[in-house]
Amino acid sequence: MFREWTVGIRTTLVLWVLTALIYPLFMLFIGQVVFPNQANGSLIKNDRGQVIGSALIGQTFVSDRYFWSRPSTIDYSAGEKAQPTGISGASNLAPSNPDLLERVNQTVTQLKQANIKPTADLVYTSGSGLDPHISVEAARAQIERVARERSLDTNQVEILMTKNTEGRFLGIFGEPGVNVLKLNLALDALAKG
Repeated sequence: MFREWTVGIRTTLVLWVLTALIYPLFMLFIGQVVFPNQANGSLIKNDRGQVIGSALIGQTFVSDRYFWSRPSTIDYSAGEKAQPTGISGASNLAPSNPDLLERVNQTVTQLKQANIKPTADLVYTSGSGLDPHISVEAARAQIERVARERSLDTNQVEILMTKNTEGRFLGIFGEPGVNVLKLNLALDALAKG
């Protein structure tokens, strides 16, 4: 009986060392060596080295000089003094909910006033609430407005949009999407250049 207890305790300790220490440290090492940018949040820095966002988390843009992101149920860019909440997720409001209907109608009206064809991703929030991408169609619908506000040729803006379009994951999953933060930073860089 004592021998069985000893074997059980040793097996538990060996498995604990493997799964709680060696494996996590190995994954940390792989992440930092092979994928350092992704492992550290895919942070985007400005020319002064300050972190201004992540390629993985959307931001709100309200100026007509910028491409607009999809709406979010969380406030992921409430300004400099905002405290990160660490939460993501959808509102879980039913399609018949009056609050959701009111928000959707306001968004559609705002898009129409800006002469932007409402697309699903410009009207509805994503499941995580953090999606940094919009569809190629949603970006194309905004090219004319952004080009006009920045006094640029629409072809210049379309070329920037194409450069900031990310393809399907592994070439087969999902749809191509435009990273709004990267595209808006490219627009600002074009203005400085």
